[in-house]
Amino acid sequence: MLELRPTCEHCNTALPPDSTAARICSFECTFCAACVDGLLGNVCPNCGGGFVPRPVRPARDWKGGNALPKYPASTTVKHRPVDPAAHAALRAAAGGLPPERR
Repeated sequence: MLELRPTCEHCNTALPPDSTAARICSFECTFCAACVDGLLGNVCPNCGGGFVPRPVRPARDWKGGNALPKYPASTTVKHRPVDPAAHAALRAAAGGLPPERR
């Protein structure tokens, strides 16, 4: 079950469960689209992987209780601003490869 983390790890922008601006990597590192497209260049600063849009968990119970009320989003903030110099080195090493080849 995805955590649906509440904020961007870099800029701390709110990313509520229904946000279409949330991006995650395969380890659920969570960033906003602006940080992923700008500063990060689609390279996760924590694992080097790429990002995809985070799915939106249904707010309404359409079937079988699989909805936000039964499986709420995380409230734990992971605010870890990216070190620009360290990330530039990571981007230089991994950024030229497509995410599926990293």
